[in-house]
Amino acid sequence: MRQKQEVSLLVTGADVVCFDDHETLVREGAIAIDGDSIVWIGAAREAADKFAAKDTIRATGMIAMPGFIDCHVHTAQQFLHGKLPSVQRKGELRSPMWQRYLIPFESGLEPEDVYCSGLAAYSAMISSGTTCFLEAGGPFPEEMGRAADEIGIRGRIAMSTMDTTDDLPSHSRMDTAVALRRSEDLVHSWKHHQRVNAWLSLRQLMVNTEALRLGMHELSHALDTPIHTHLAEGTYEVDFAIRQWNMRSAEYMEKIGCLDHYVHGAHSVLLSLNELDLYAERDVSACHCALNNYTMGRPRLLEMMRRNIRVGLGTDGAATRASLDMFQVMHGAVLGQQAVNGTPYHVDPPITHEQMLKQAFRGGSRAARLERSIGSLEAGKKADVVLVPTDDYDQYPNYDPVITLAESTVGRDVRTVIIDGRVVMQDRRLLTIDLGPMRERVARQYKTIMSRFDRAIG
Repeated sequence: MRQKQEVSLLVTGADVVCFDDHETLVREGAIAIDGDSIVWIGAAREAADKFAAKDTIRATGMIAMPGFIDCHVHTAQQFLHGKLPSVQRKGELRSPMWQRYLIPFESGLEPEDVYCSGLAAYSAMISSGTTCFLEAGGPFPEEMGRAADEIGIRGRIAMSTMDTTDDLPSHSRMDTAVALRRSEDLVHSWKHHQRVNAWLSLRQLMVNTEALRLGMHELSHALDTPIHTHLAEGTYEVDFAIRQWNMRSAEYMEKIGCLDHYVHGAHSVLLSLNELDLYAERDVSACHCALNNYTMGRPRLLEMMRRNIRVGLGTDGAATRASLDMFQVMHGAVLGQQAVNGTPYHVDPPITHEQMLKQAFRGGSRAARLERSIGSLEAGKKADVVLVPTDDYDQYPNYDPVITLAESTVGRDVRTVIIDGRVVMQDRRLLTIDLGPMRERVARQYKTIMSRFDRAIG
């Protein structure tokens, strides 16, 4: 009799949608996981004879899919959730939002506030099917890392760097040399963690000196580490670049030699055709934040995809659109592209929900520089698996699991999440950490945080 292979976890009975190059779909399938990796995917009826599992998740009636990668999130802005829309409702919201609200809010946070923000944000991510995030750069990134480590999510933390003196809160500014040294130290400190590592960050052209840009570029090559930045985000940035250098944002970065494969450009909304060519030629990655980008311009998402630019999807954090649900981002991206690239040209549809969902997984993993590890369910890749039931009224009947995921599923449908081979949420119960102490601190501290913020914005 053939000896069974011992594995740590067996997920059995689910319809497995792999989102691999072969569009693999295994009805009533199984996923064998050992340690942090997938070792086998096949029919559930074969798994019982092949594997002896320490633990088994029976997932009949569910769909197994890869975890989302949120390619641009602001962890430290989590407790602005719902605040800015309430300011807007009063007719008091002013532009640019990043300068008048977001940076002042971050400048008033304490380390423990950022830790709690991380726990709140990352639990929201996990509960809606996100298993990996790319932090844009914020205050106290070590606290983000602590929260990510404890809660069990995969991520790339980063420190916000701003070294100009104009119109910046004093707590947010730092000397150029200090910004470079602390960024390097952060990358080294998290270099060997299994799931959580650090990237470099440049906040934005308007608040970074050229010396810092050049220094970060040199560091990215020395450390073999990407730079997360906002690029071609809004008219304020493009106008600033034209006033300063008589060229657009990405063109300026190219001129000074800082536009290359280490750059991850969040938003990338207002790109000229020349800049789009530069992204492709220099292998720059991008993030399409679909719930915000269409308020800033006409995003060239489909053109990026057709040029094979590494572009993922992102939430942009909870401050400007109070959700970290990547299903909603994906739905917004489809509707947005229909509005700007479909309807005006009598094209229906320019991209389907199924195609956009695959872009979220595969494009996101490429933008994260993790395409060999995550983004699809395949033997040899990391075991980041999300289980979605199909018994909701809005999902019945489940004729095609791919379409059910792409068109009839939102984050609250997610039932169980596995990250790095570890079950971190089961039956919508977080298993890794008790969030009670975080909620208690936030209950005590929230009024103080908001009072500081209200004073900062006048």
